[in-house]
Amino acid sequence: MSGKQPIITLTTDFGTSDYYVSAMKAVIISINRDVTIVDVSHEISPQDIMAGSWVLKNTAFLYPENSIHVCVVDPGVGTKRNPIVLQSNNQFFVGPDNGLFSLVADKEKFKAHIISNPDLIRKKPSATFHGRDIFAPAAAHLAAGTPLEFFGPEIPEIVTYKWAEASCTTESIKGWVLHIDRYGNLITNITSKMIKNLESKNVKIYAGTFIINGVVKTFADVDEGEPVAFIGSSGMLEISINKGNASELLGINKGAPVTVFAKKTD
Repeated sequence: MSGKQPIITLTTDFGTSDYYVSAMKAVIISINRDVTIVDVSHEISPQDIMAGSWVLKNTAFLYPENSIHVCVVDPGVGTKRNPIVLQSNNQFFVGPDNGLFSLVADKEKFKAHIISNPDLIRKKPSATFHGRDIFAPAAAHLAAGTPLEFFGPEIPEIVTYKWAEASCTTESIKGWVLHIDRYGNLITNITSKMIKNLESKNVKIYAGTFIINGVVKTFADVDEGEPVAFIGSSGMLEISINKGNASELLGINKGAPVTVFAKKTD
């Protein structure tokens, strides 16, 4: 890569109380000091691949072209899952091929290569810390201009999960809670376009044992403590409690079904 200083972002479930993130940064700058390192989040719930994928989807493509996004949420570290570098929509991604890149490669053309070249990783990599020994050095070399094909063999497919796909007709949409943010807001896999395609804009939403009438603009459109449904900044249907935690107060967890029905009009 050439021109402006390369950007490497880090997204992990490591937290910040241990040395793991610092070790990754040390490896990156020891190989390539000419980089800008951005911490996206190190508070992904431990081993929560879906949450890591969601954060990547909503941040990666906001960065300048050719930014490099290292994501390490890796419950299968040390197993046969592949470490990969991937290019999608003018962005690069480095991490385990375990479903983390499901949403950034969803419906986009991509190129993916296994990281197997021993010259581009640390010697004698640990079986349990690929973030430091494989992904960090790979990102540093990528930022220095190493072509994708130098990392290892190209693979035609990556591991993907169909988290993003709700089923819909003109009368109803069946989806589920894809992500819960730190405020307890329930972010579904139901898009604003799906709701617009319903026969009636007057809708009823079923989430857990609760029924919410209509989609409004923002939290304050209902009384404090009341549940509310709206289209969030990600373009997805969200369910919240005005000044409350929807996940706790409604007793709804990630993966819970959410159904939207178009109300019949006379």
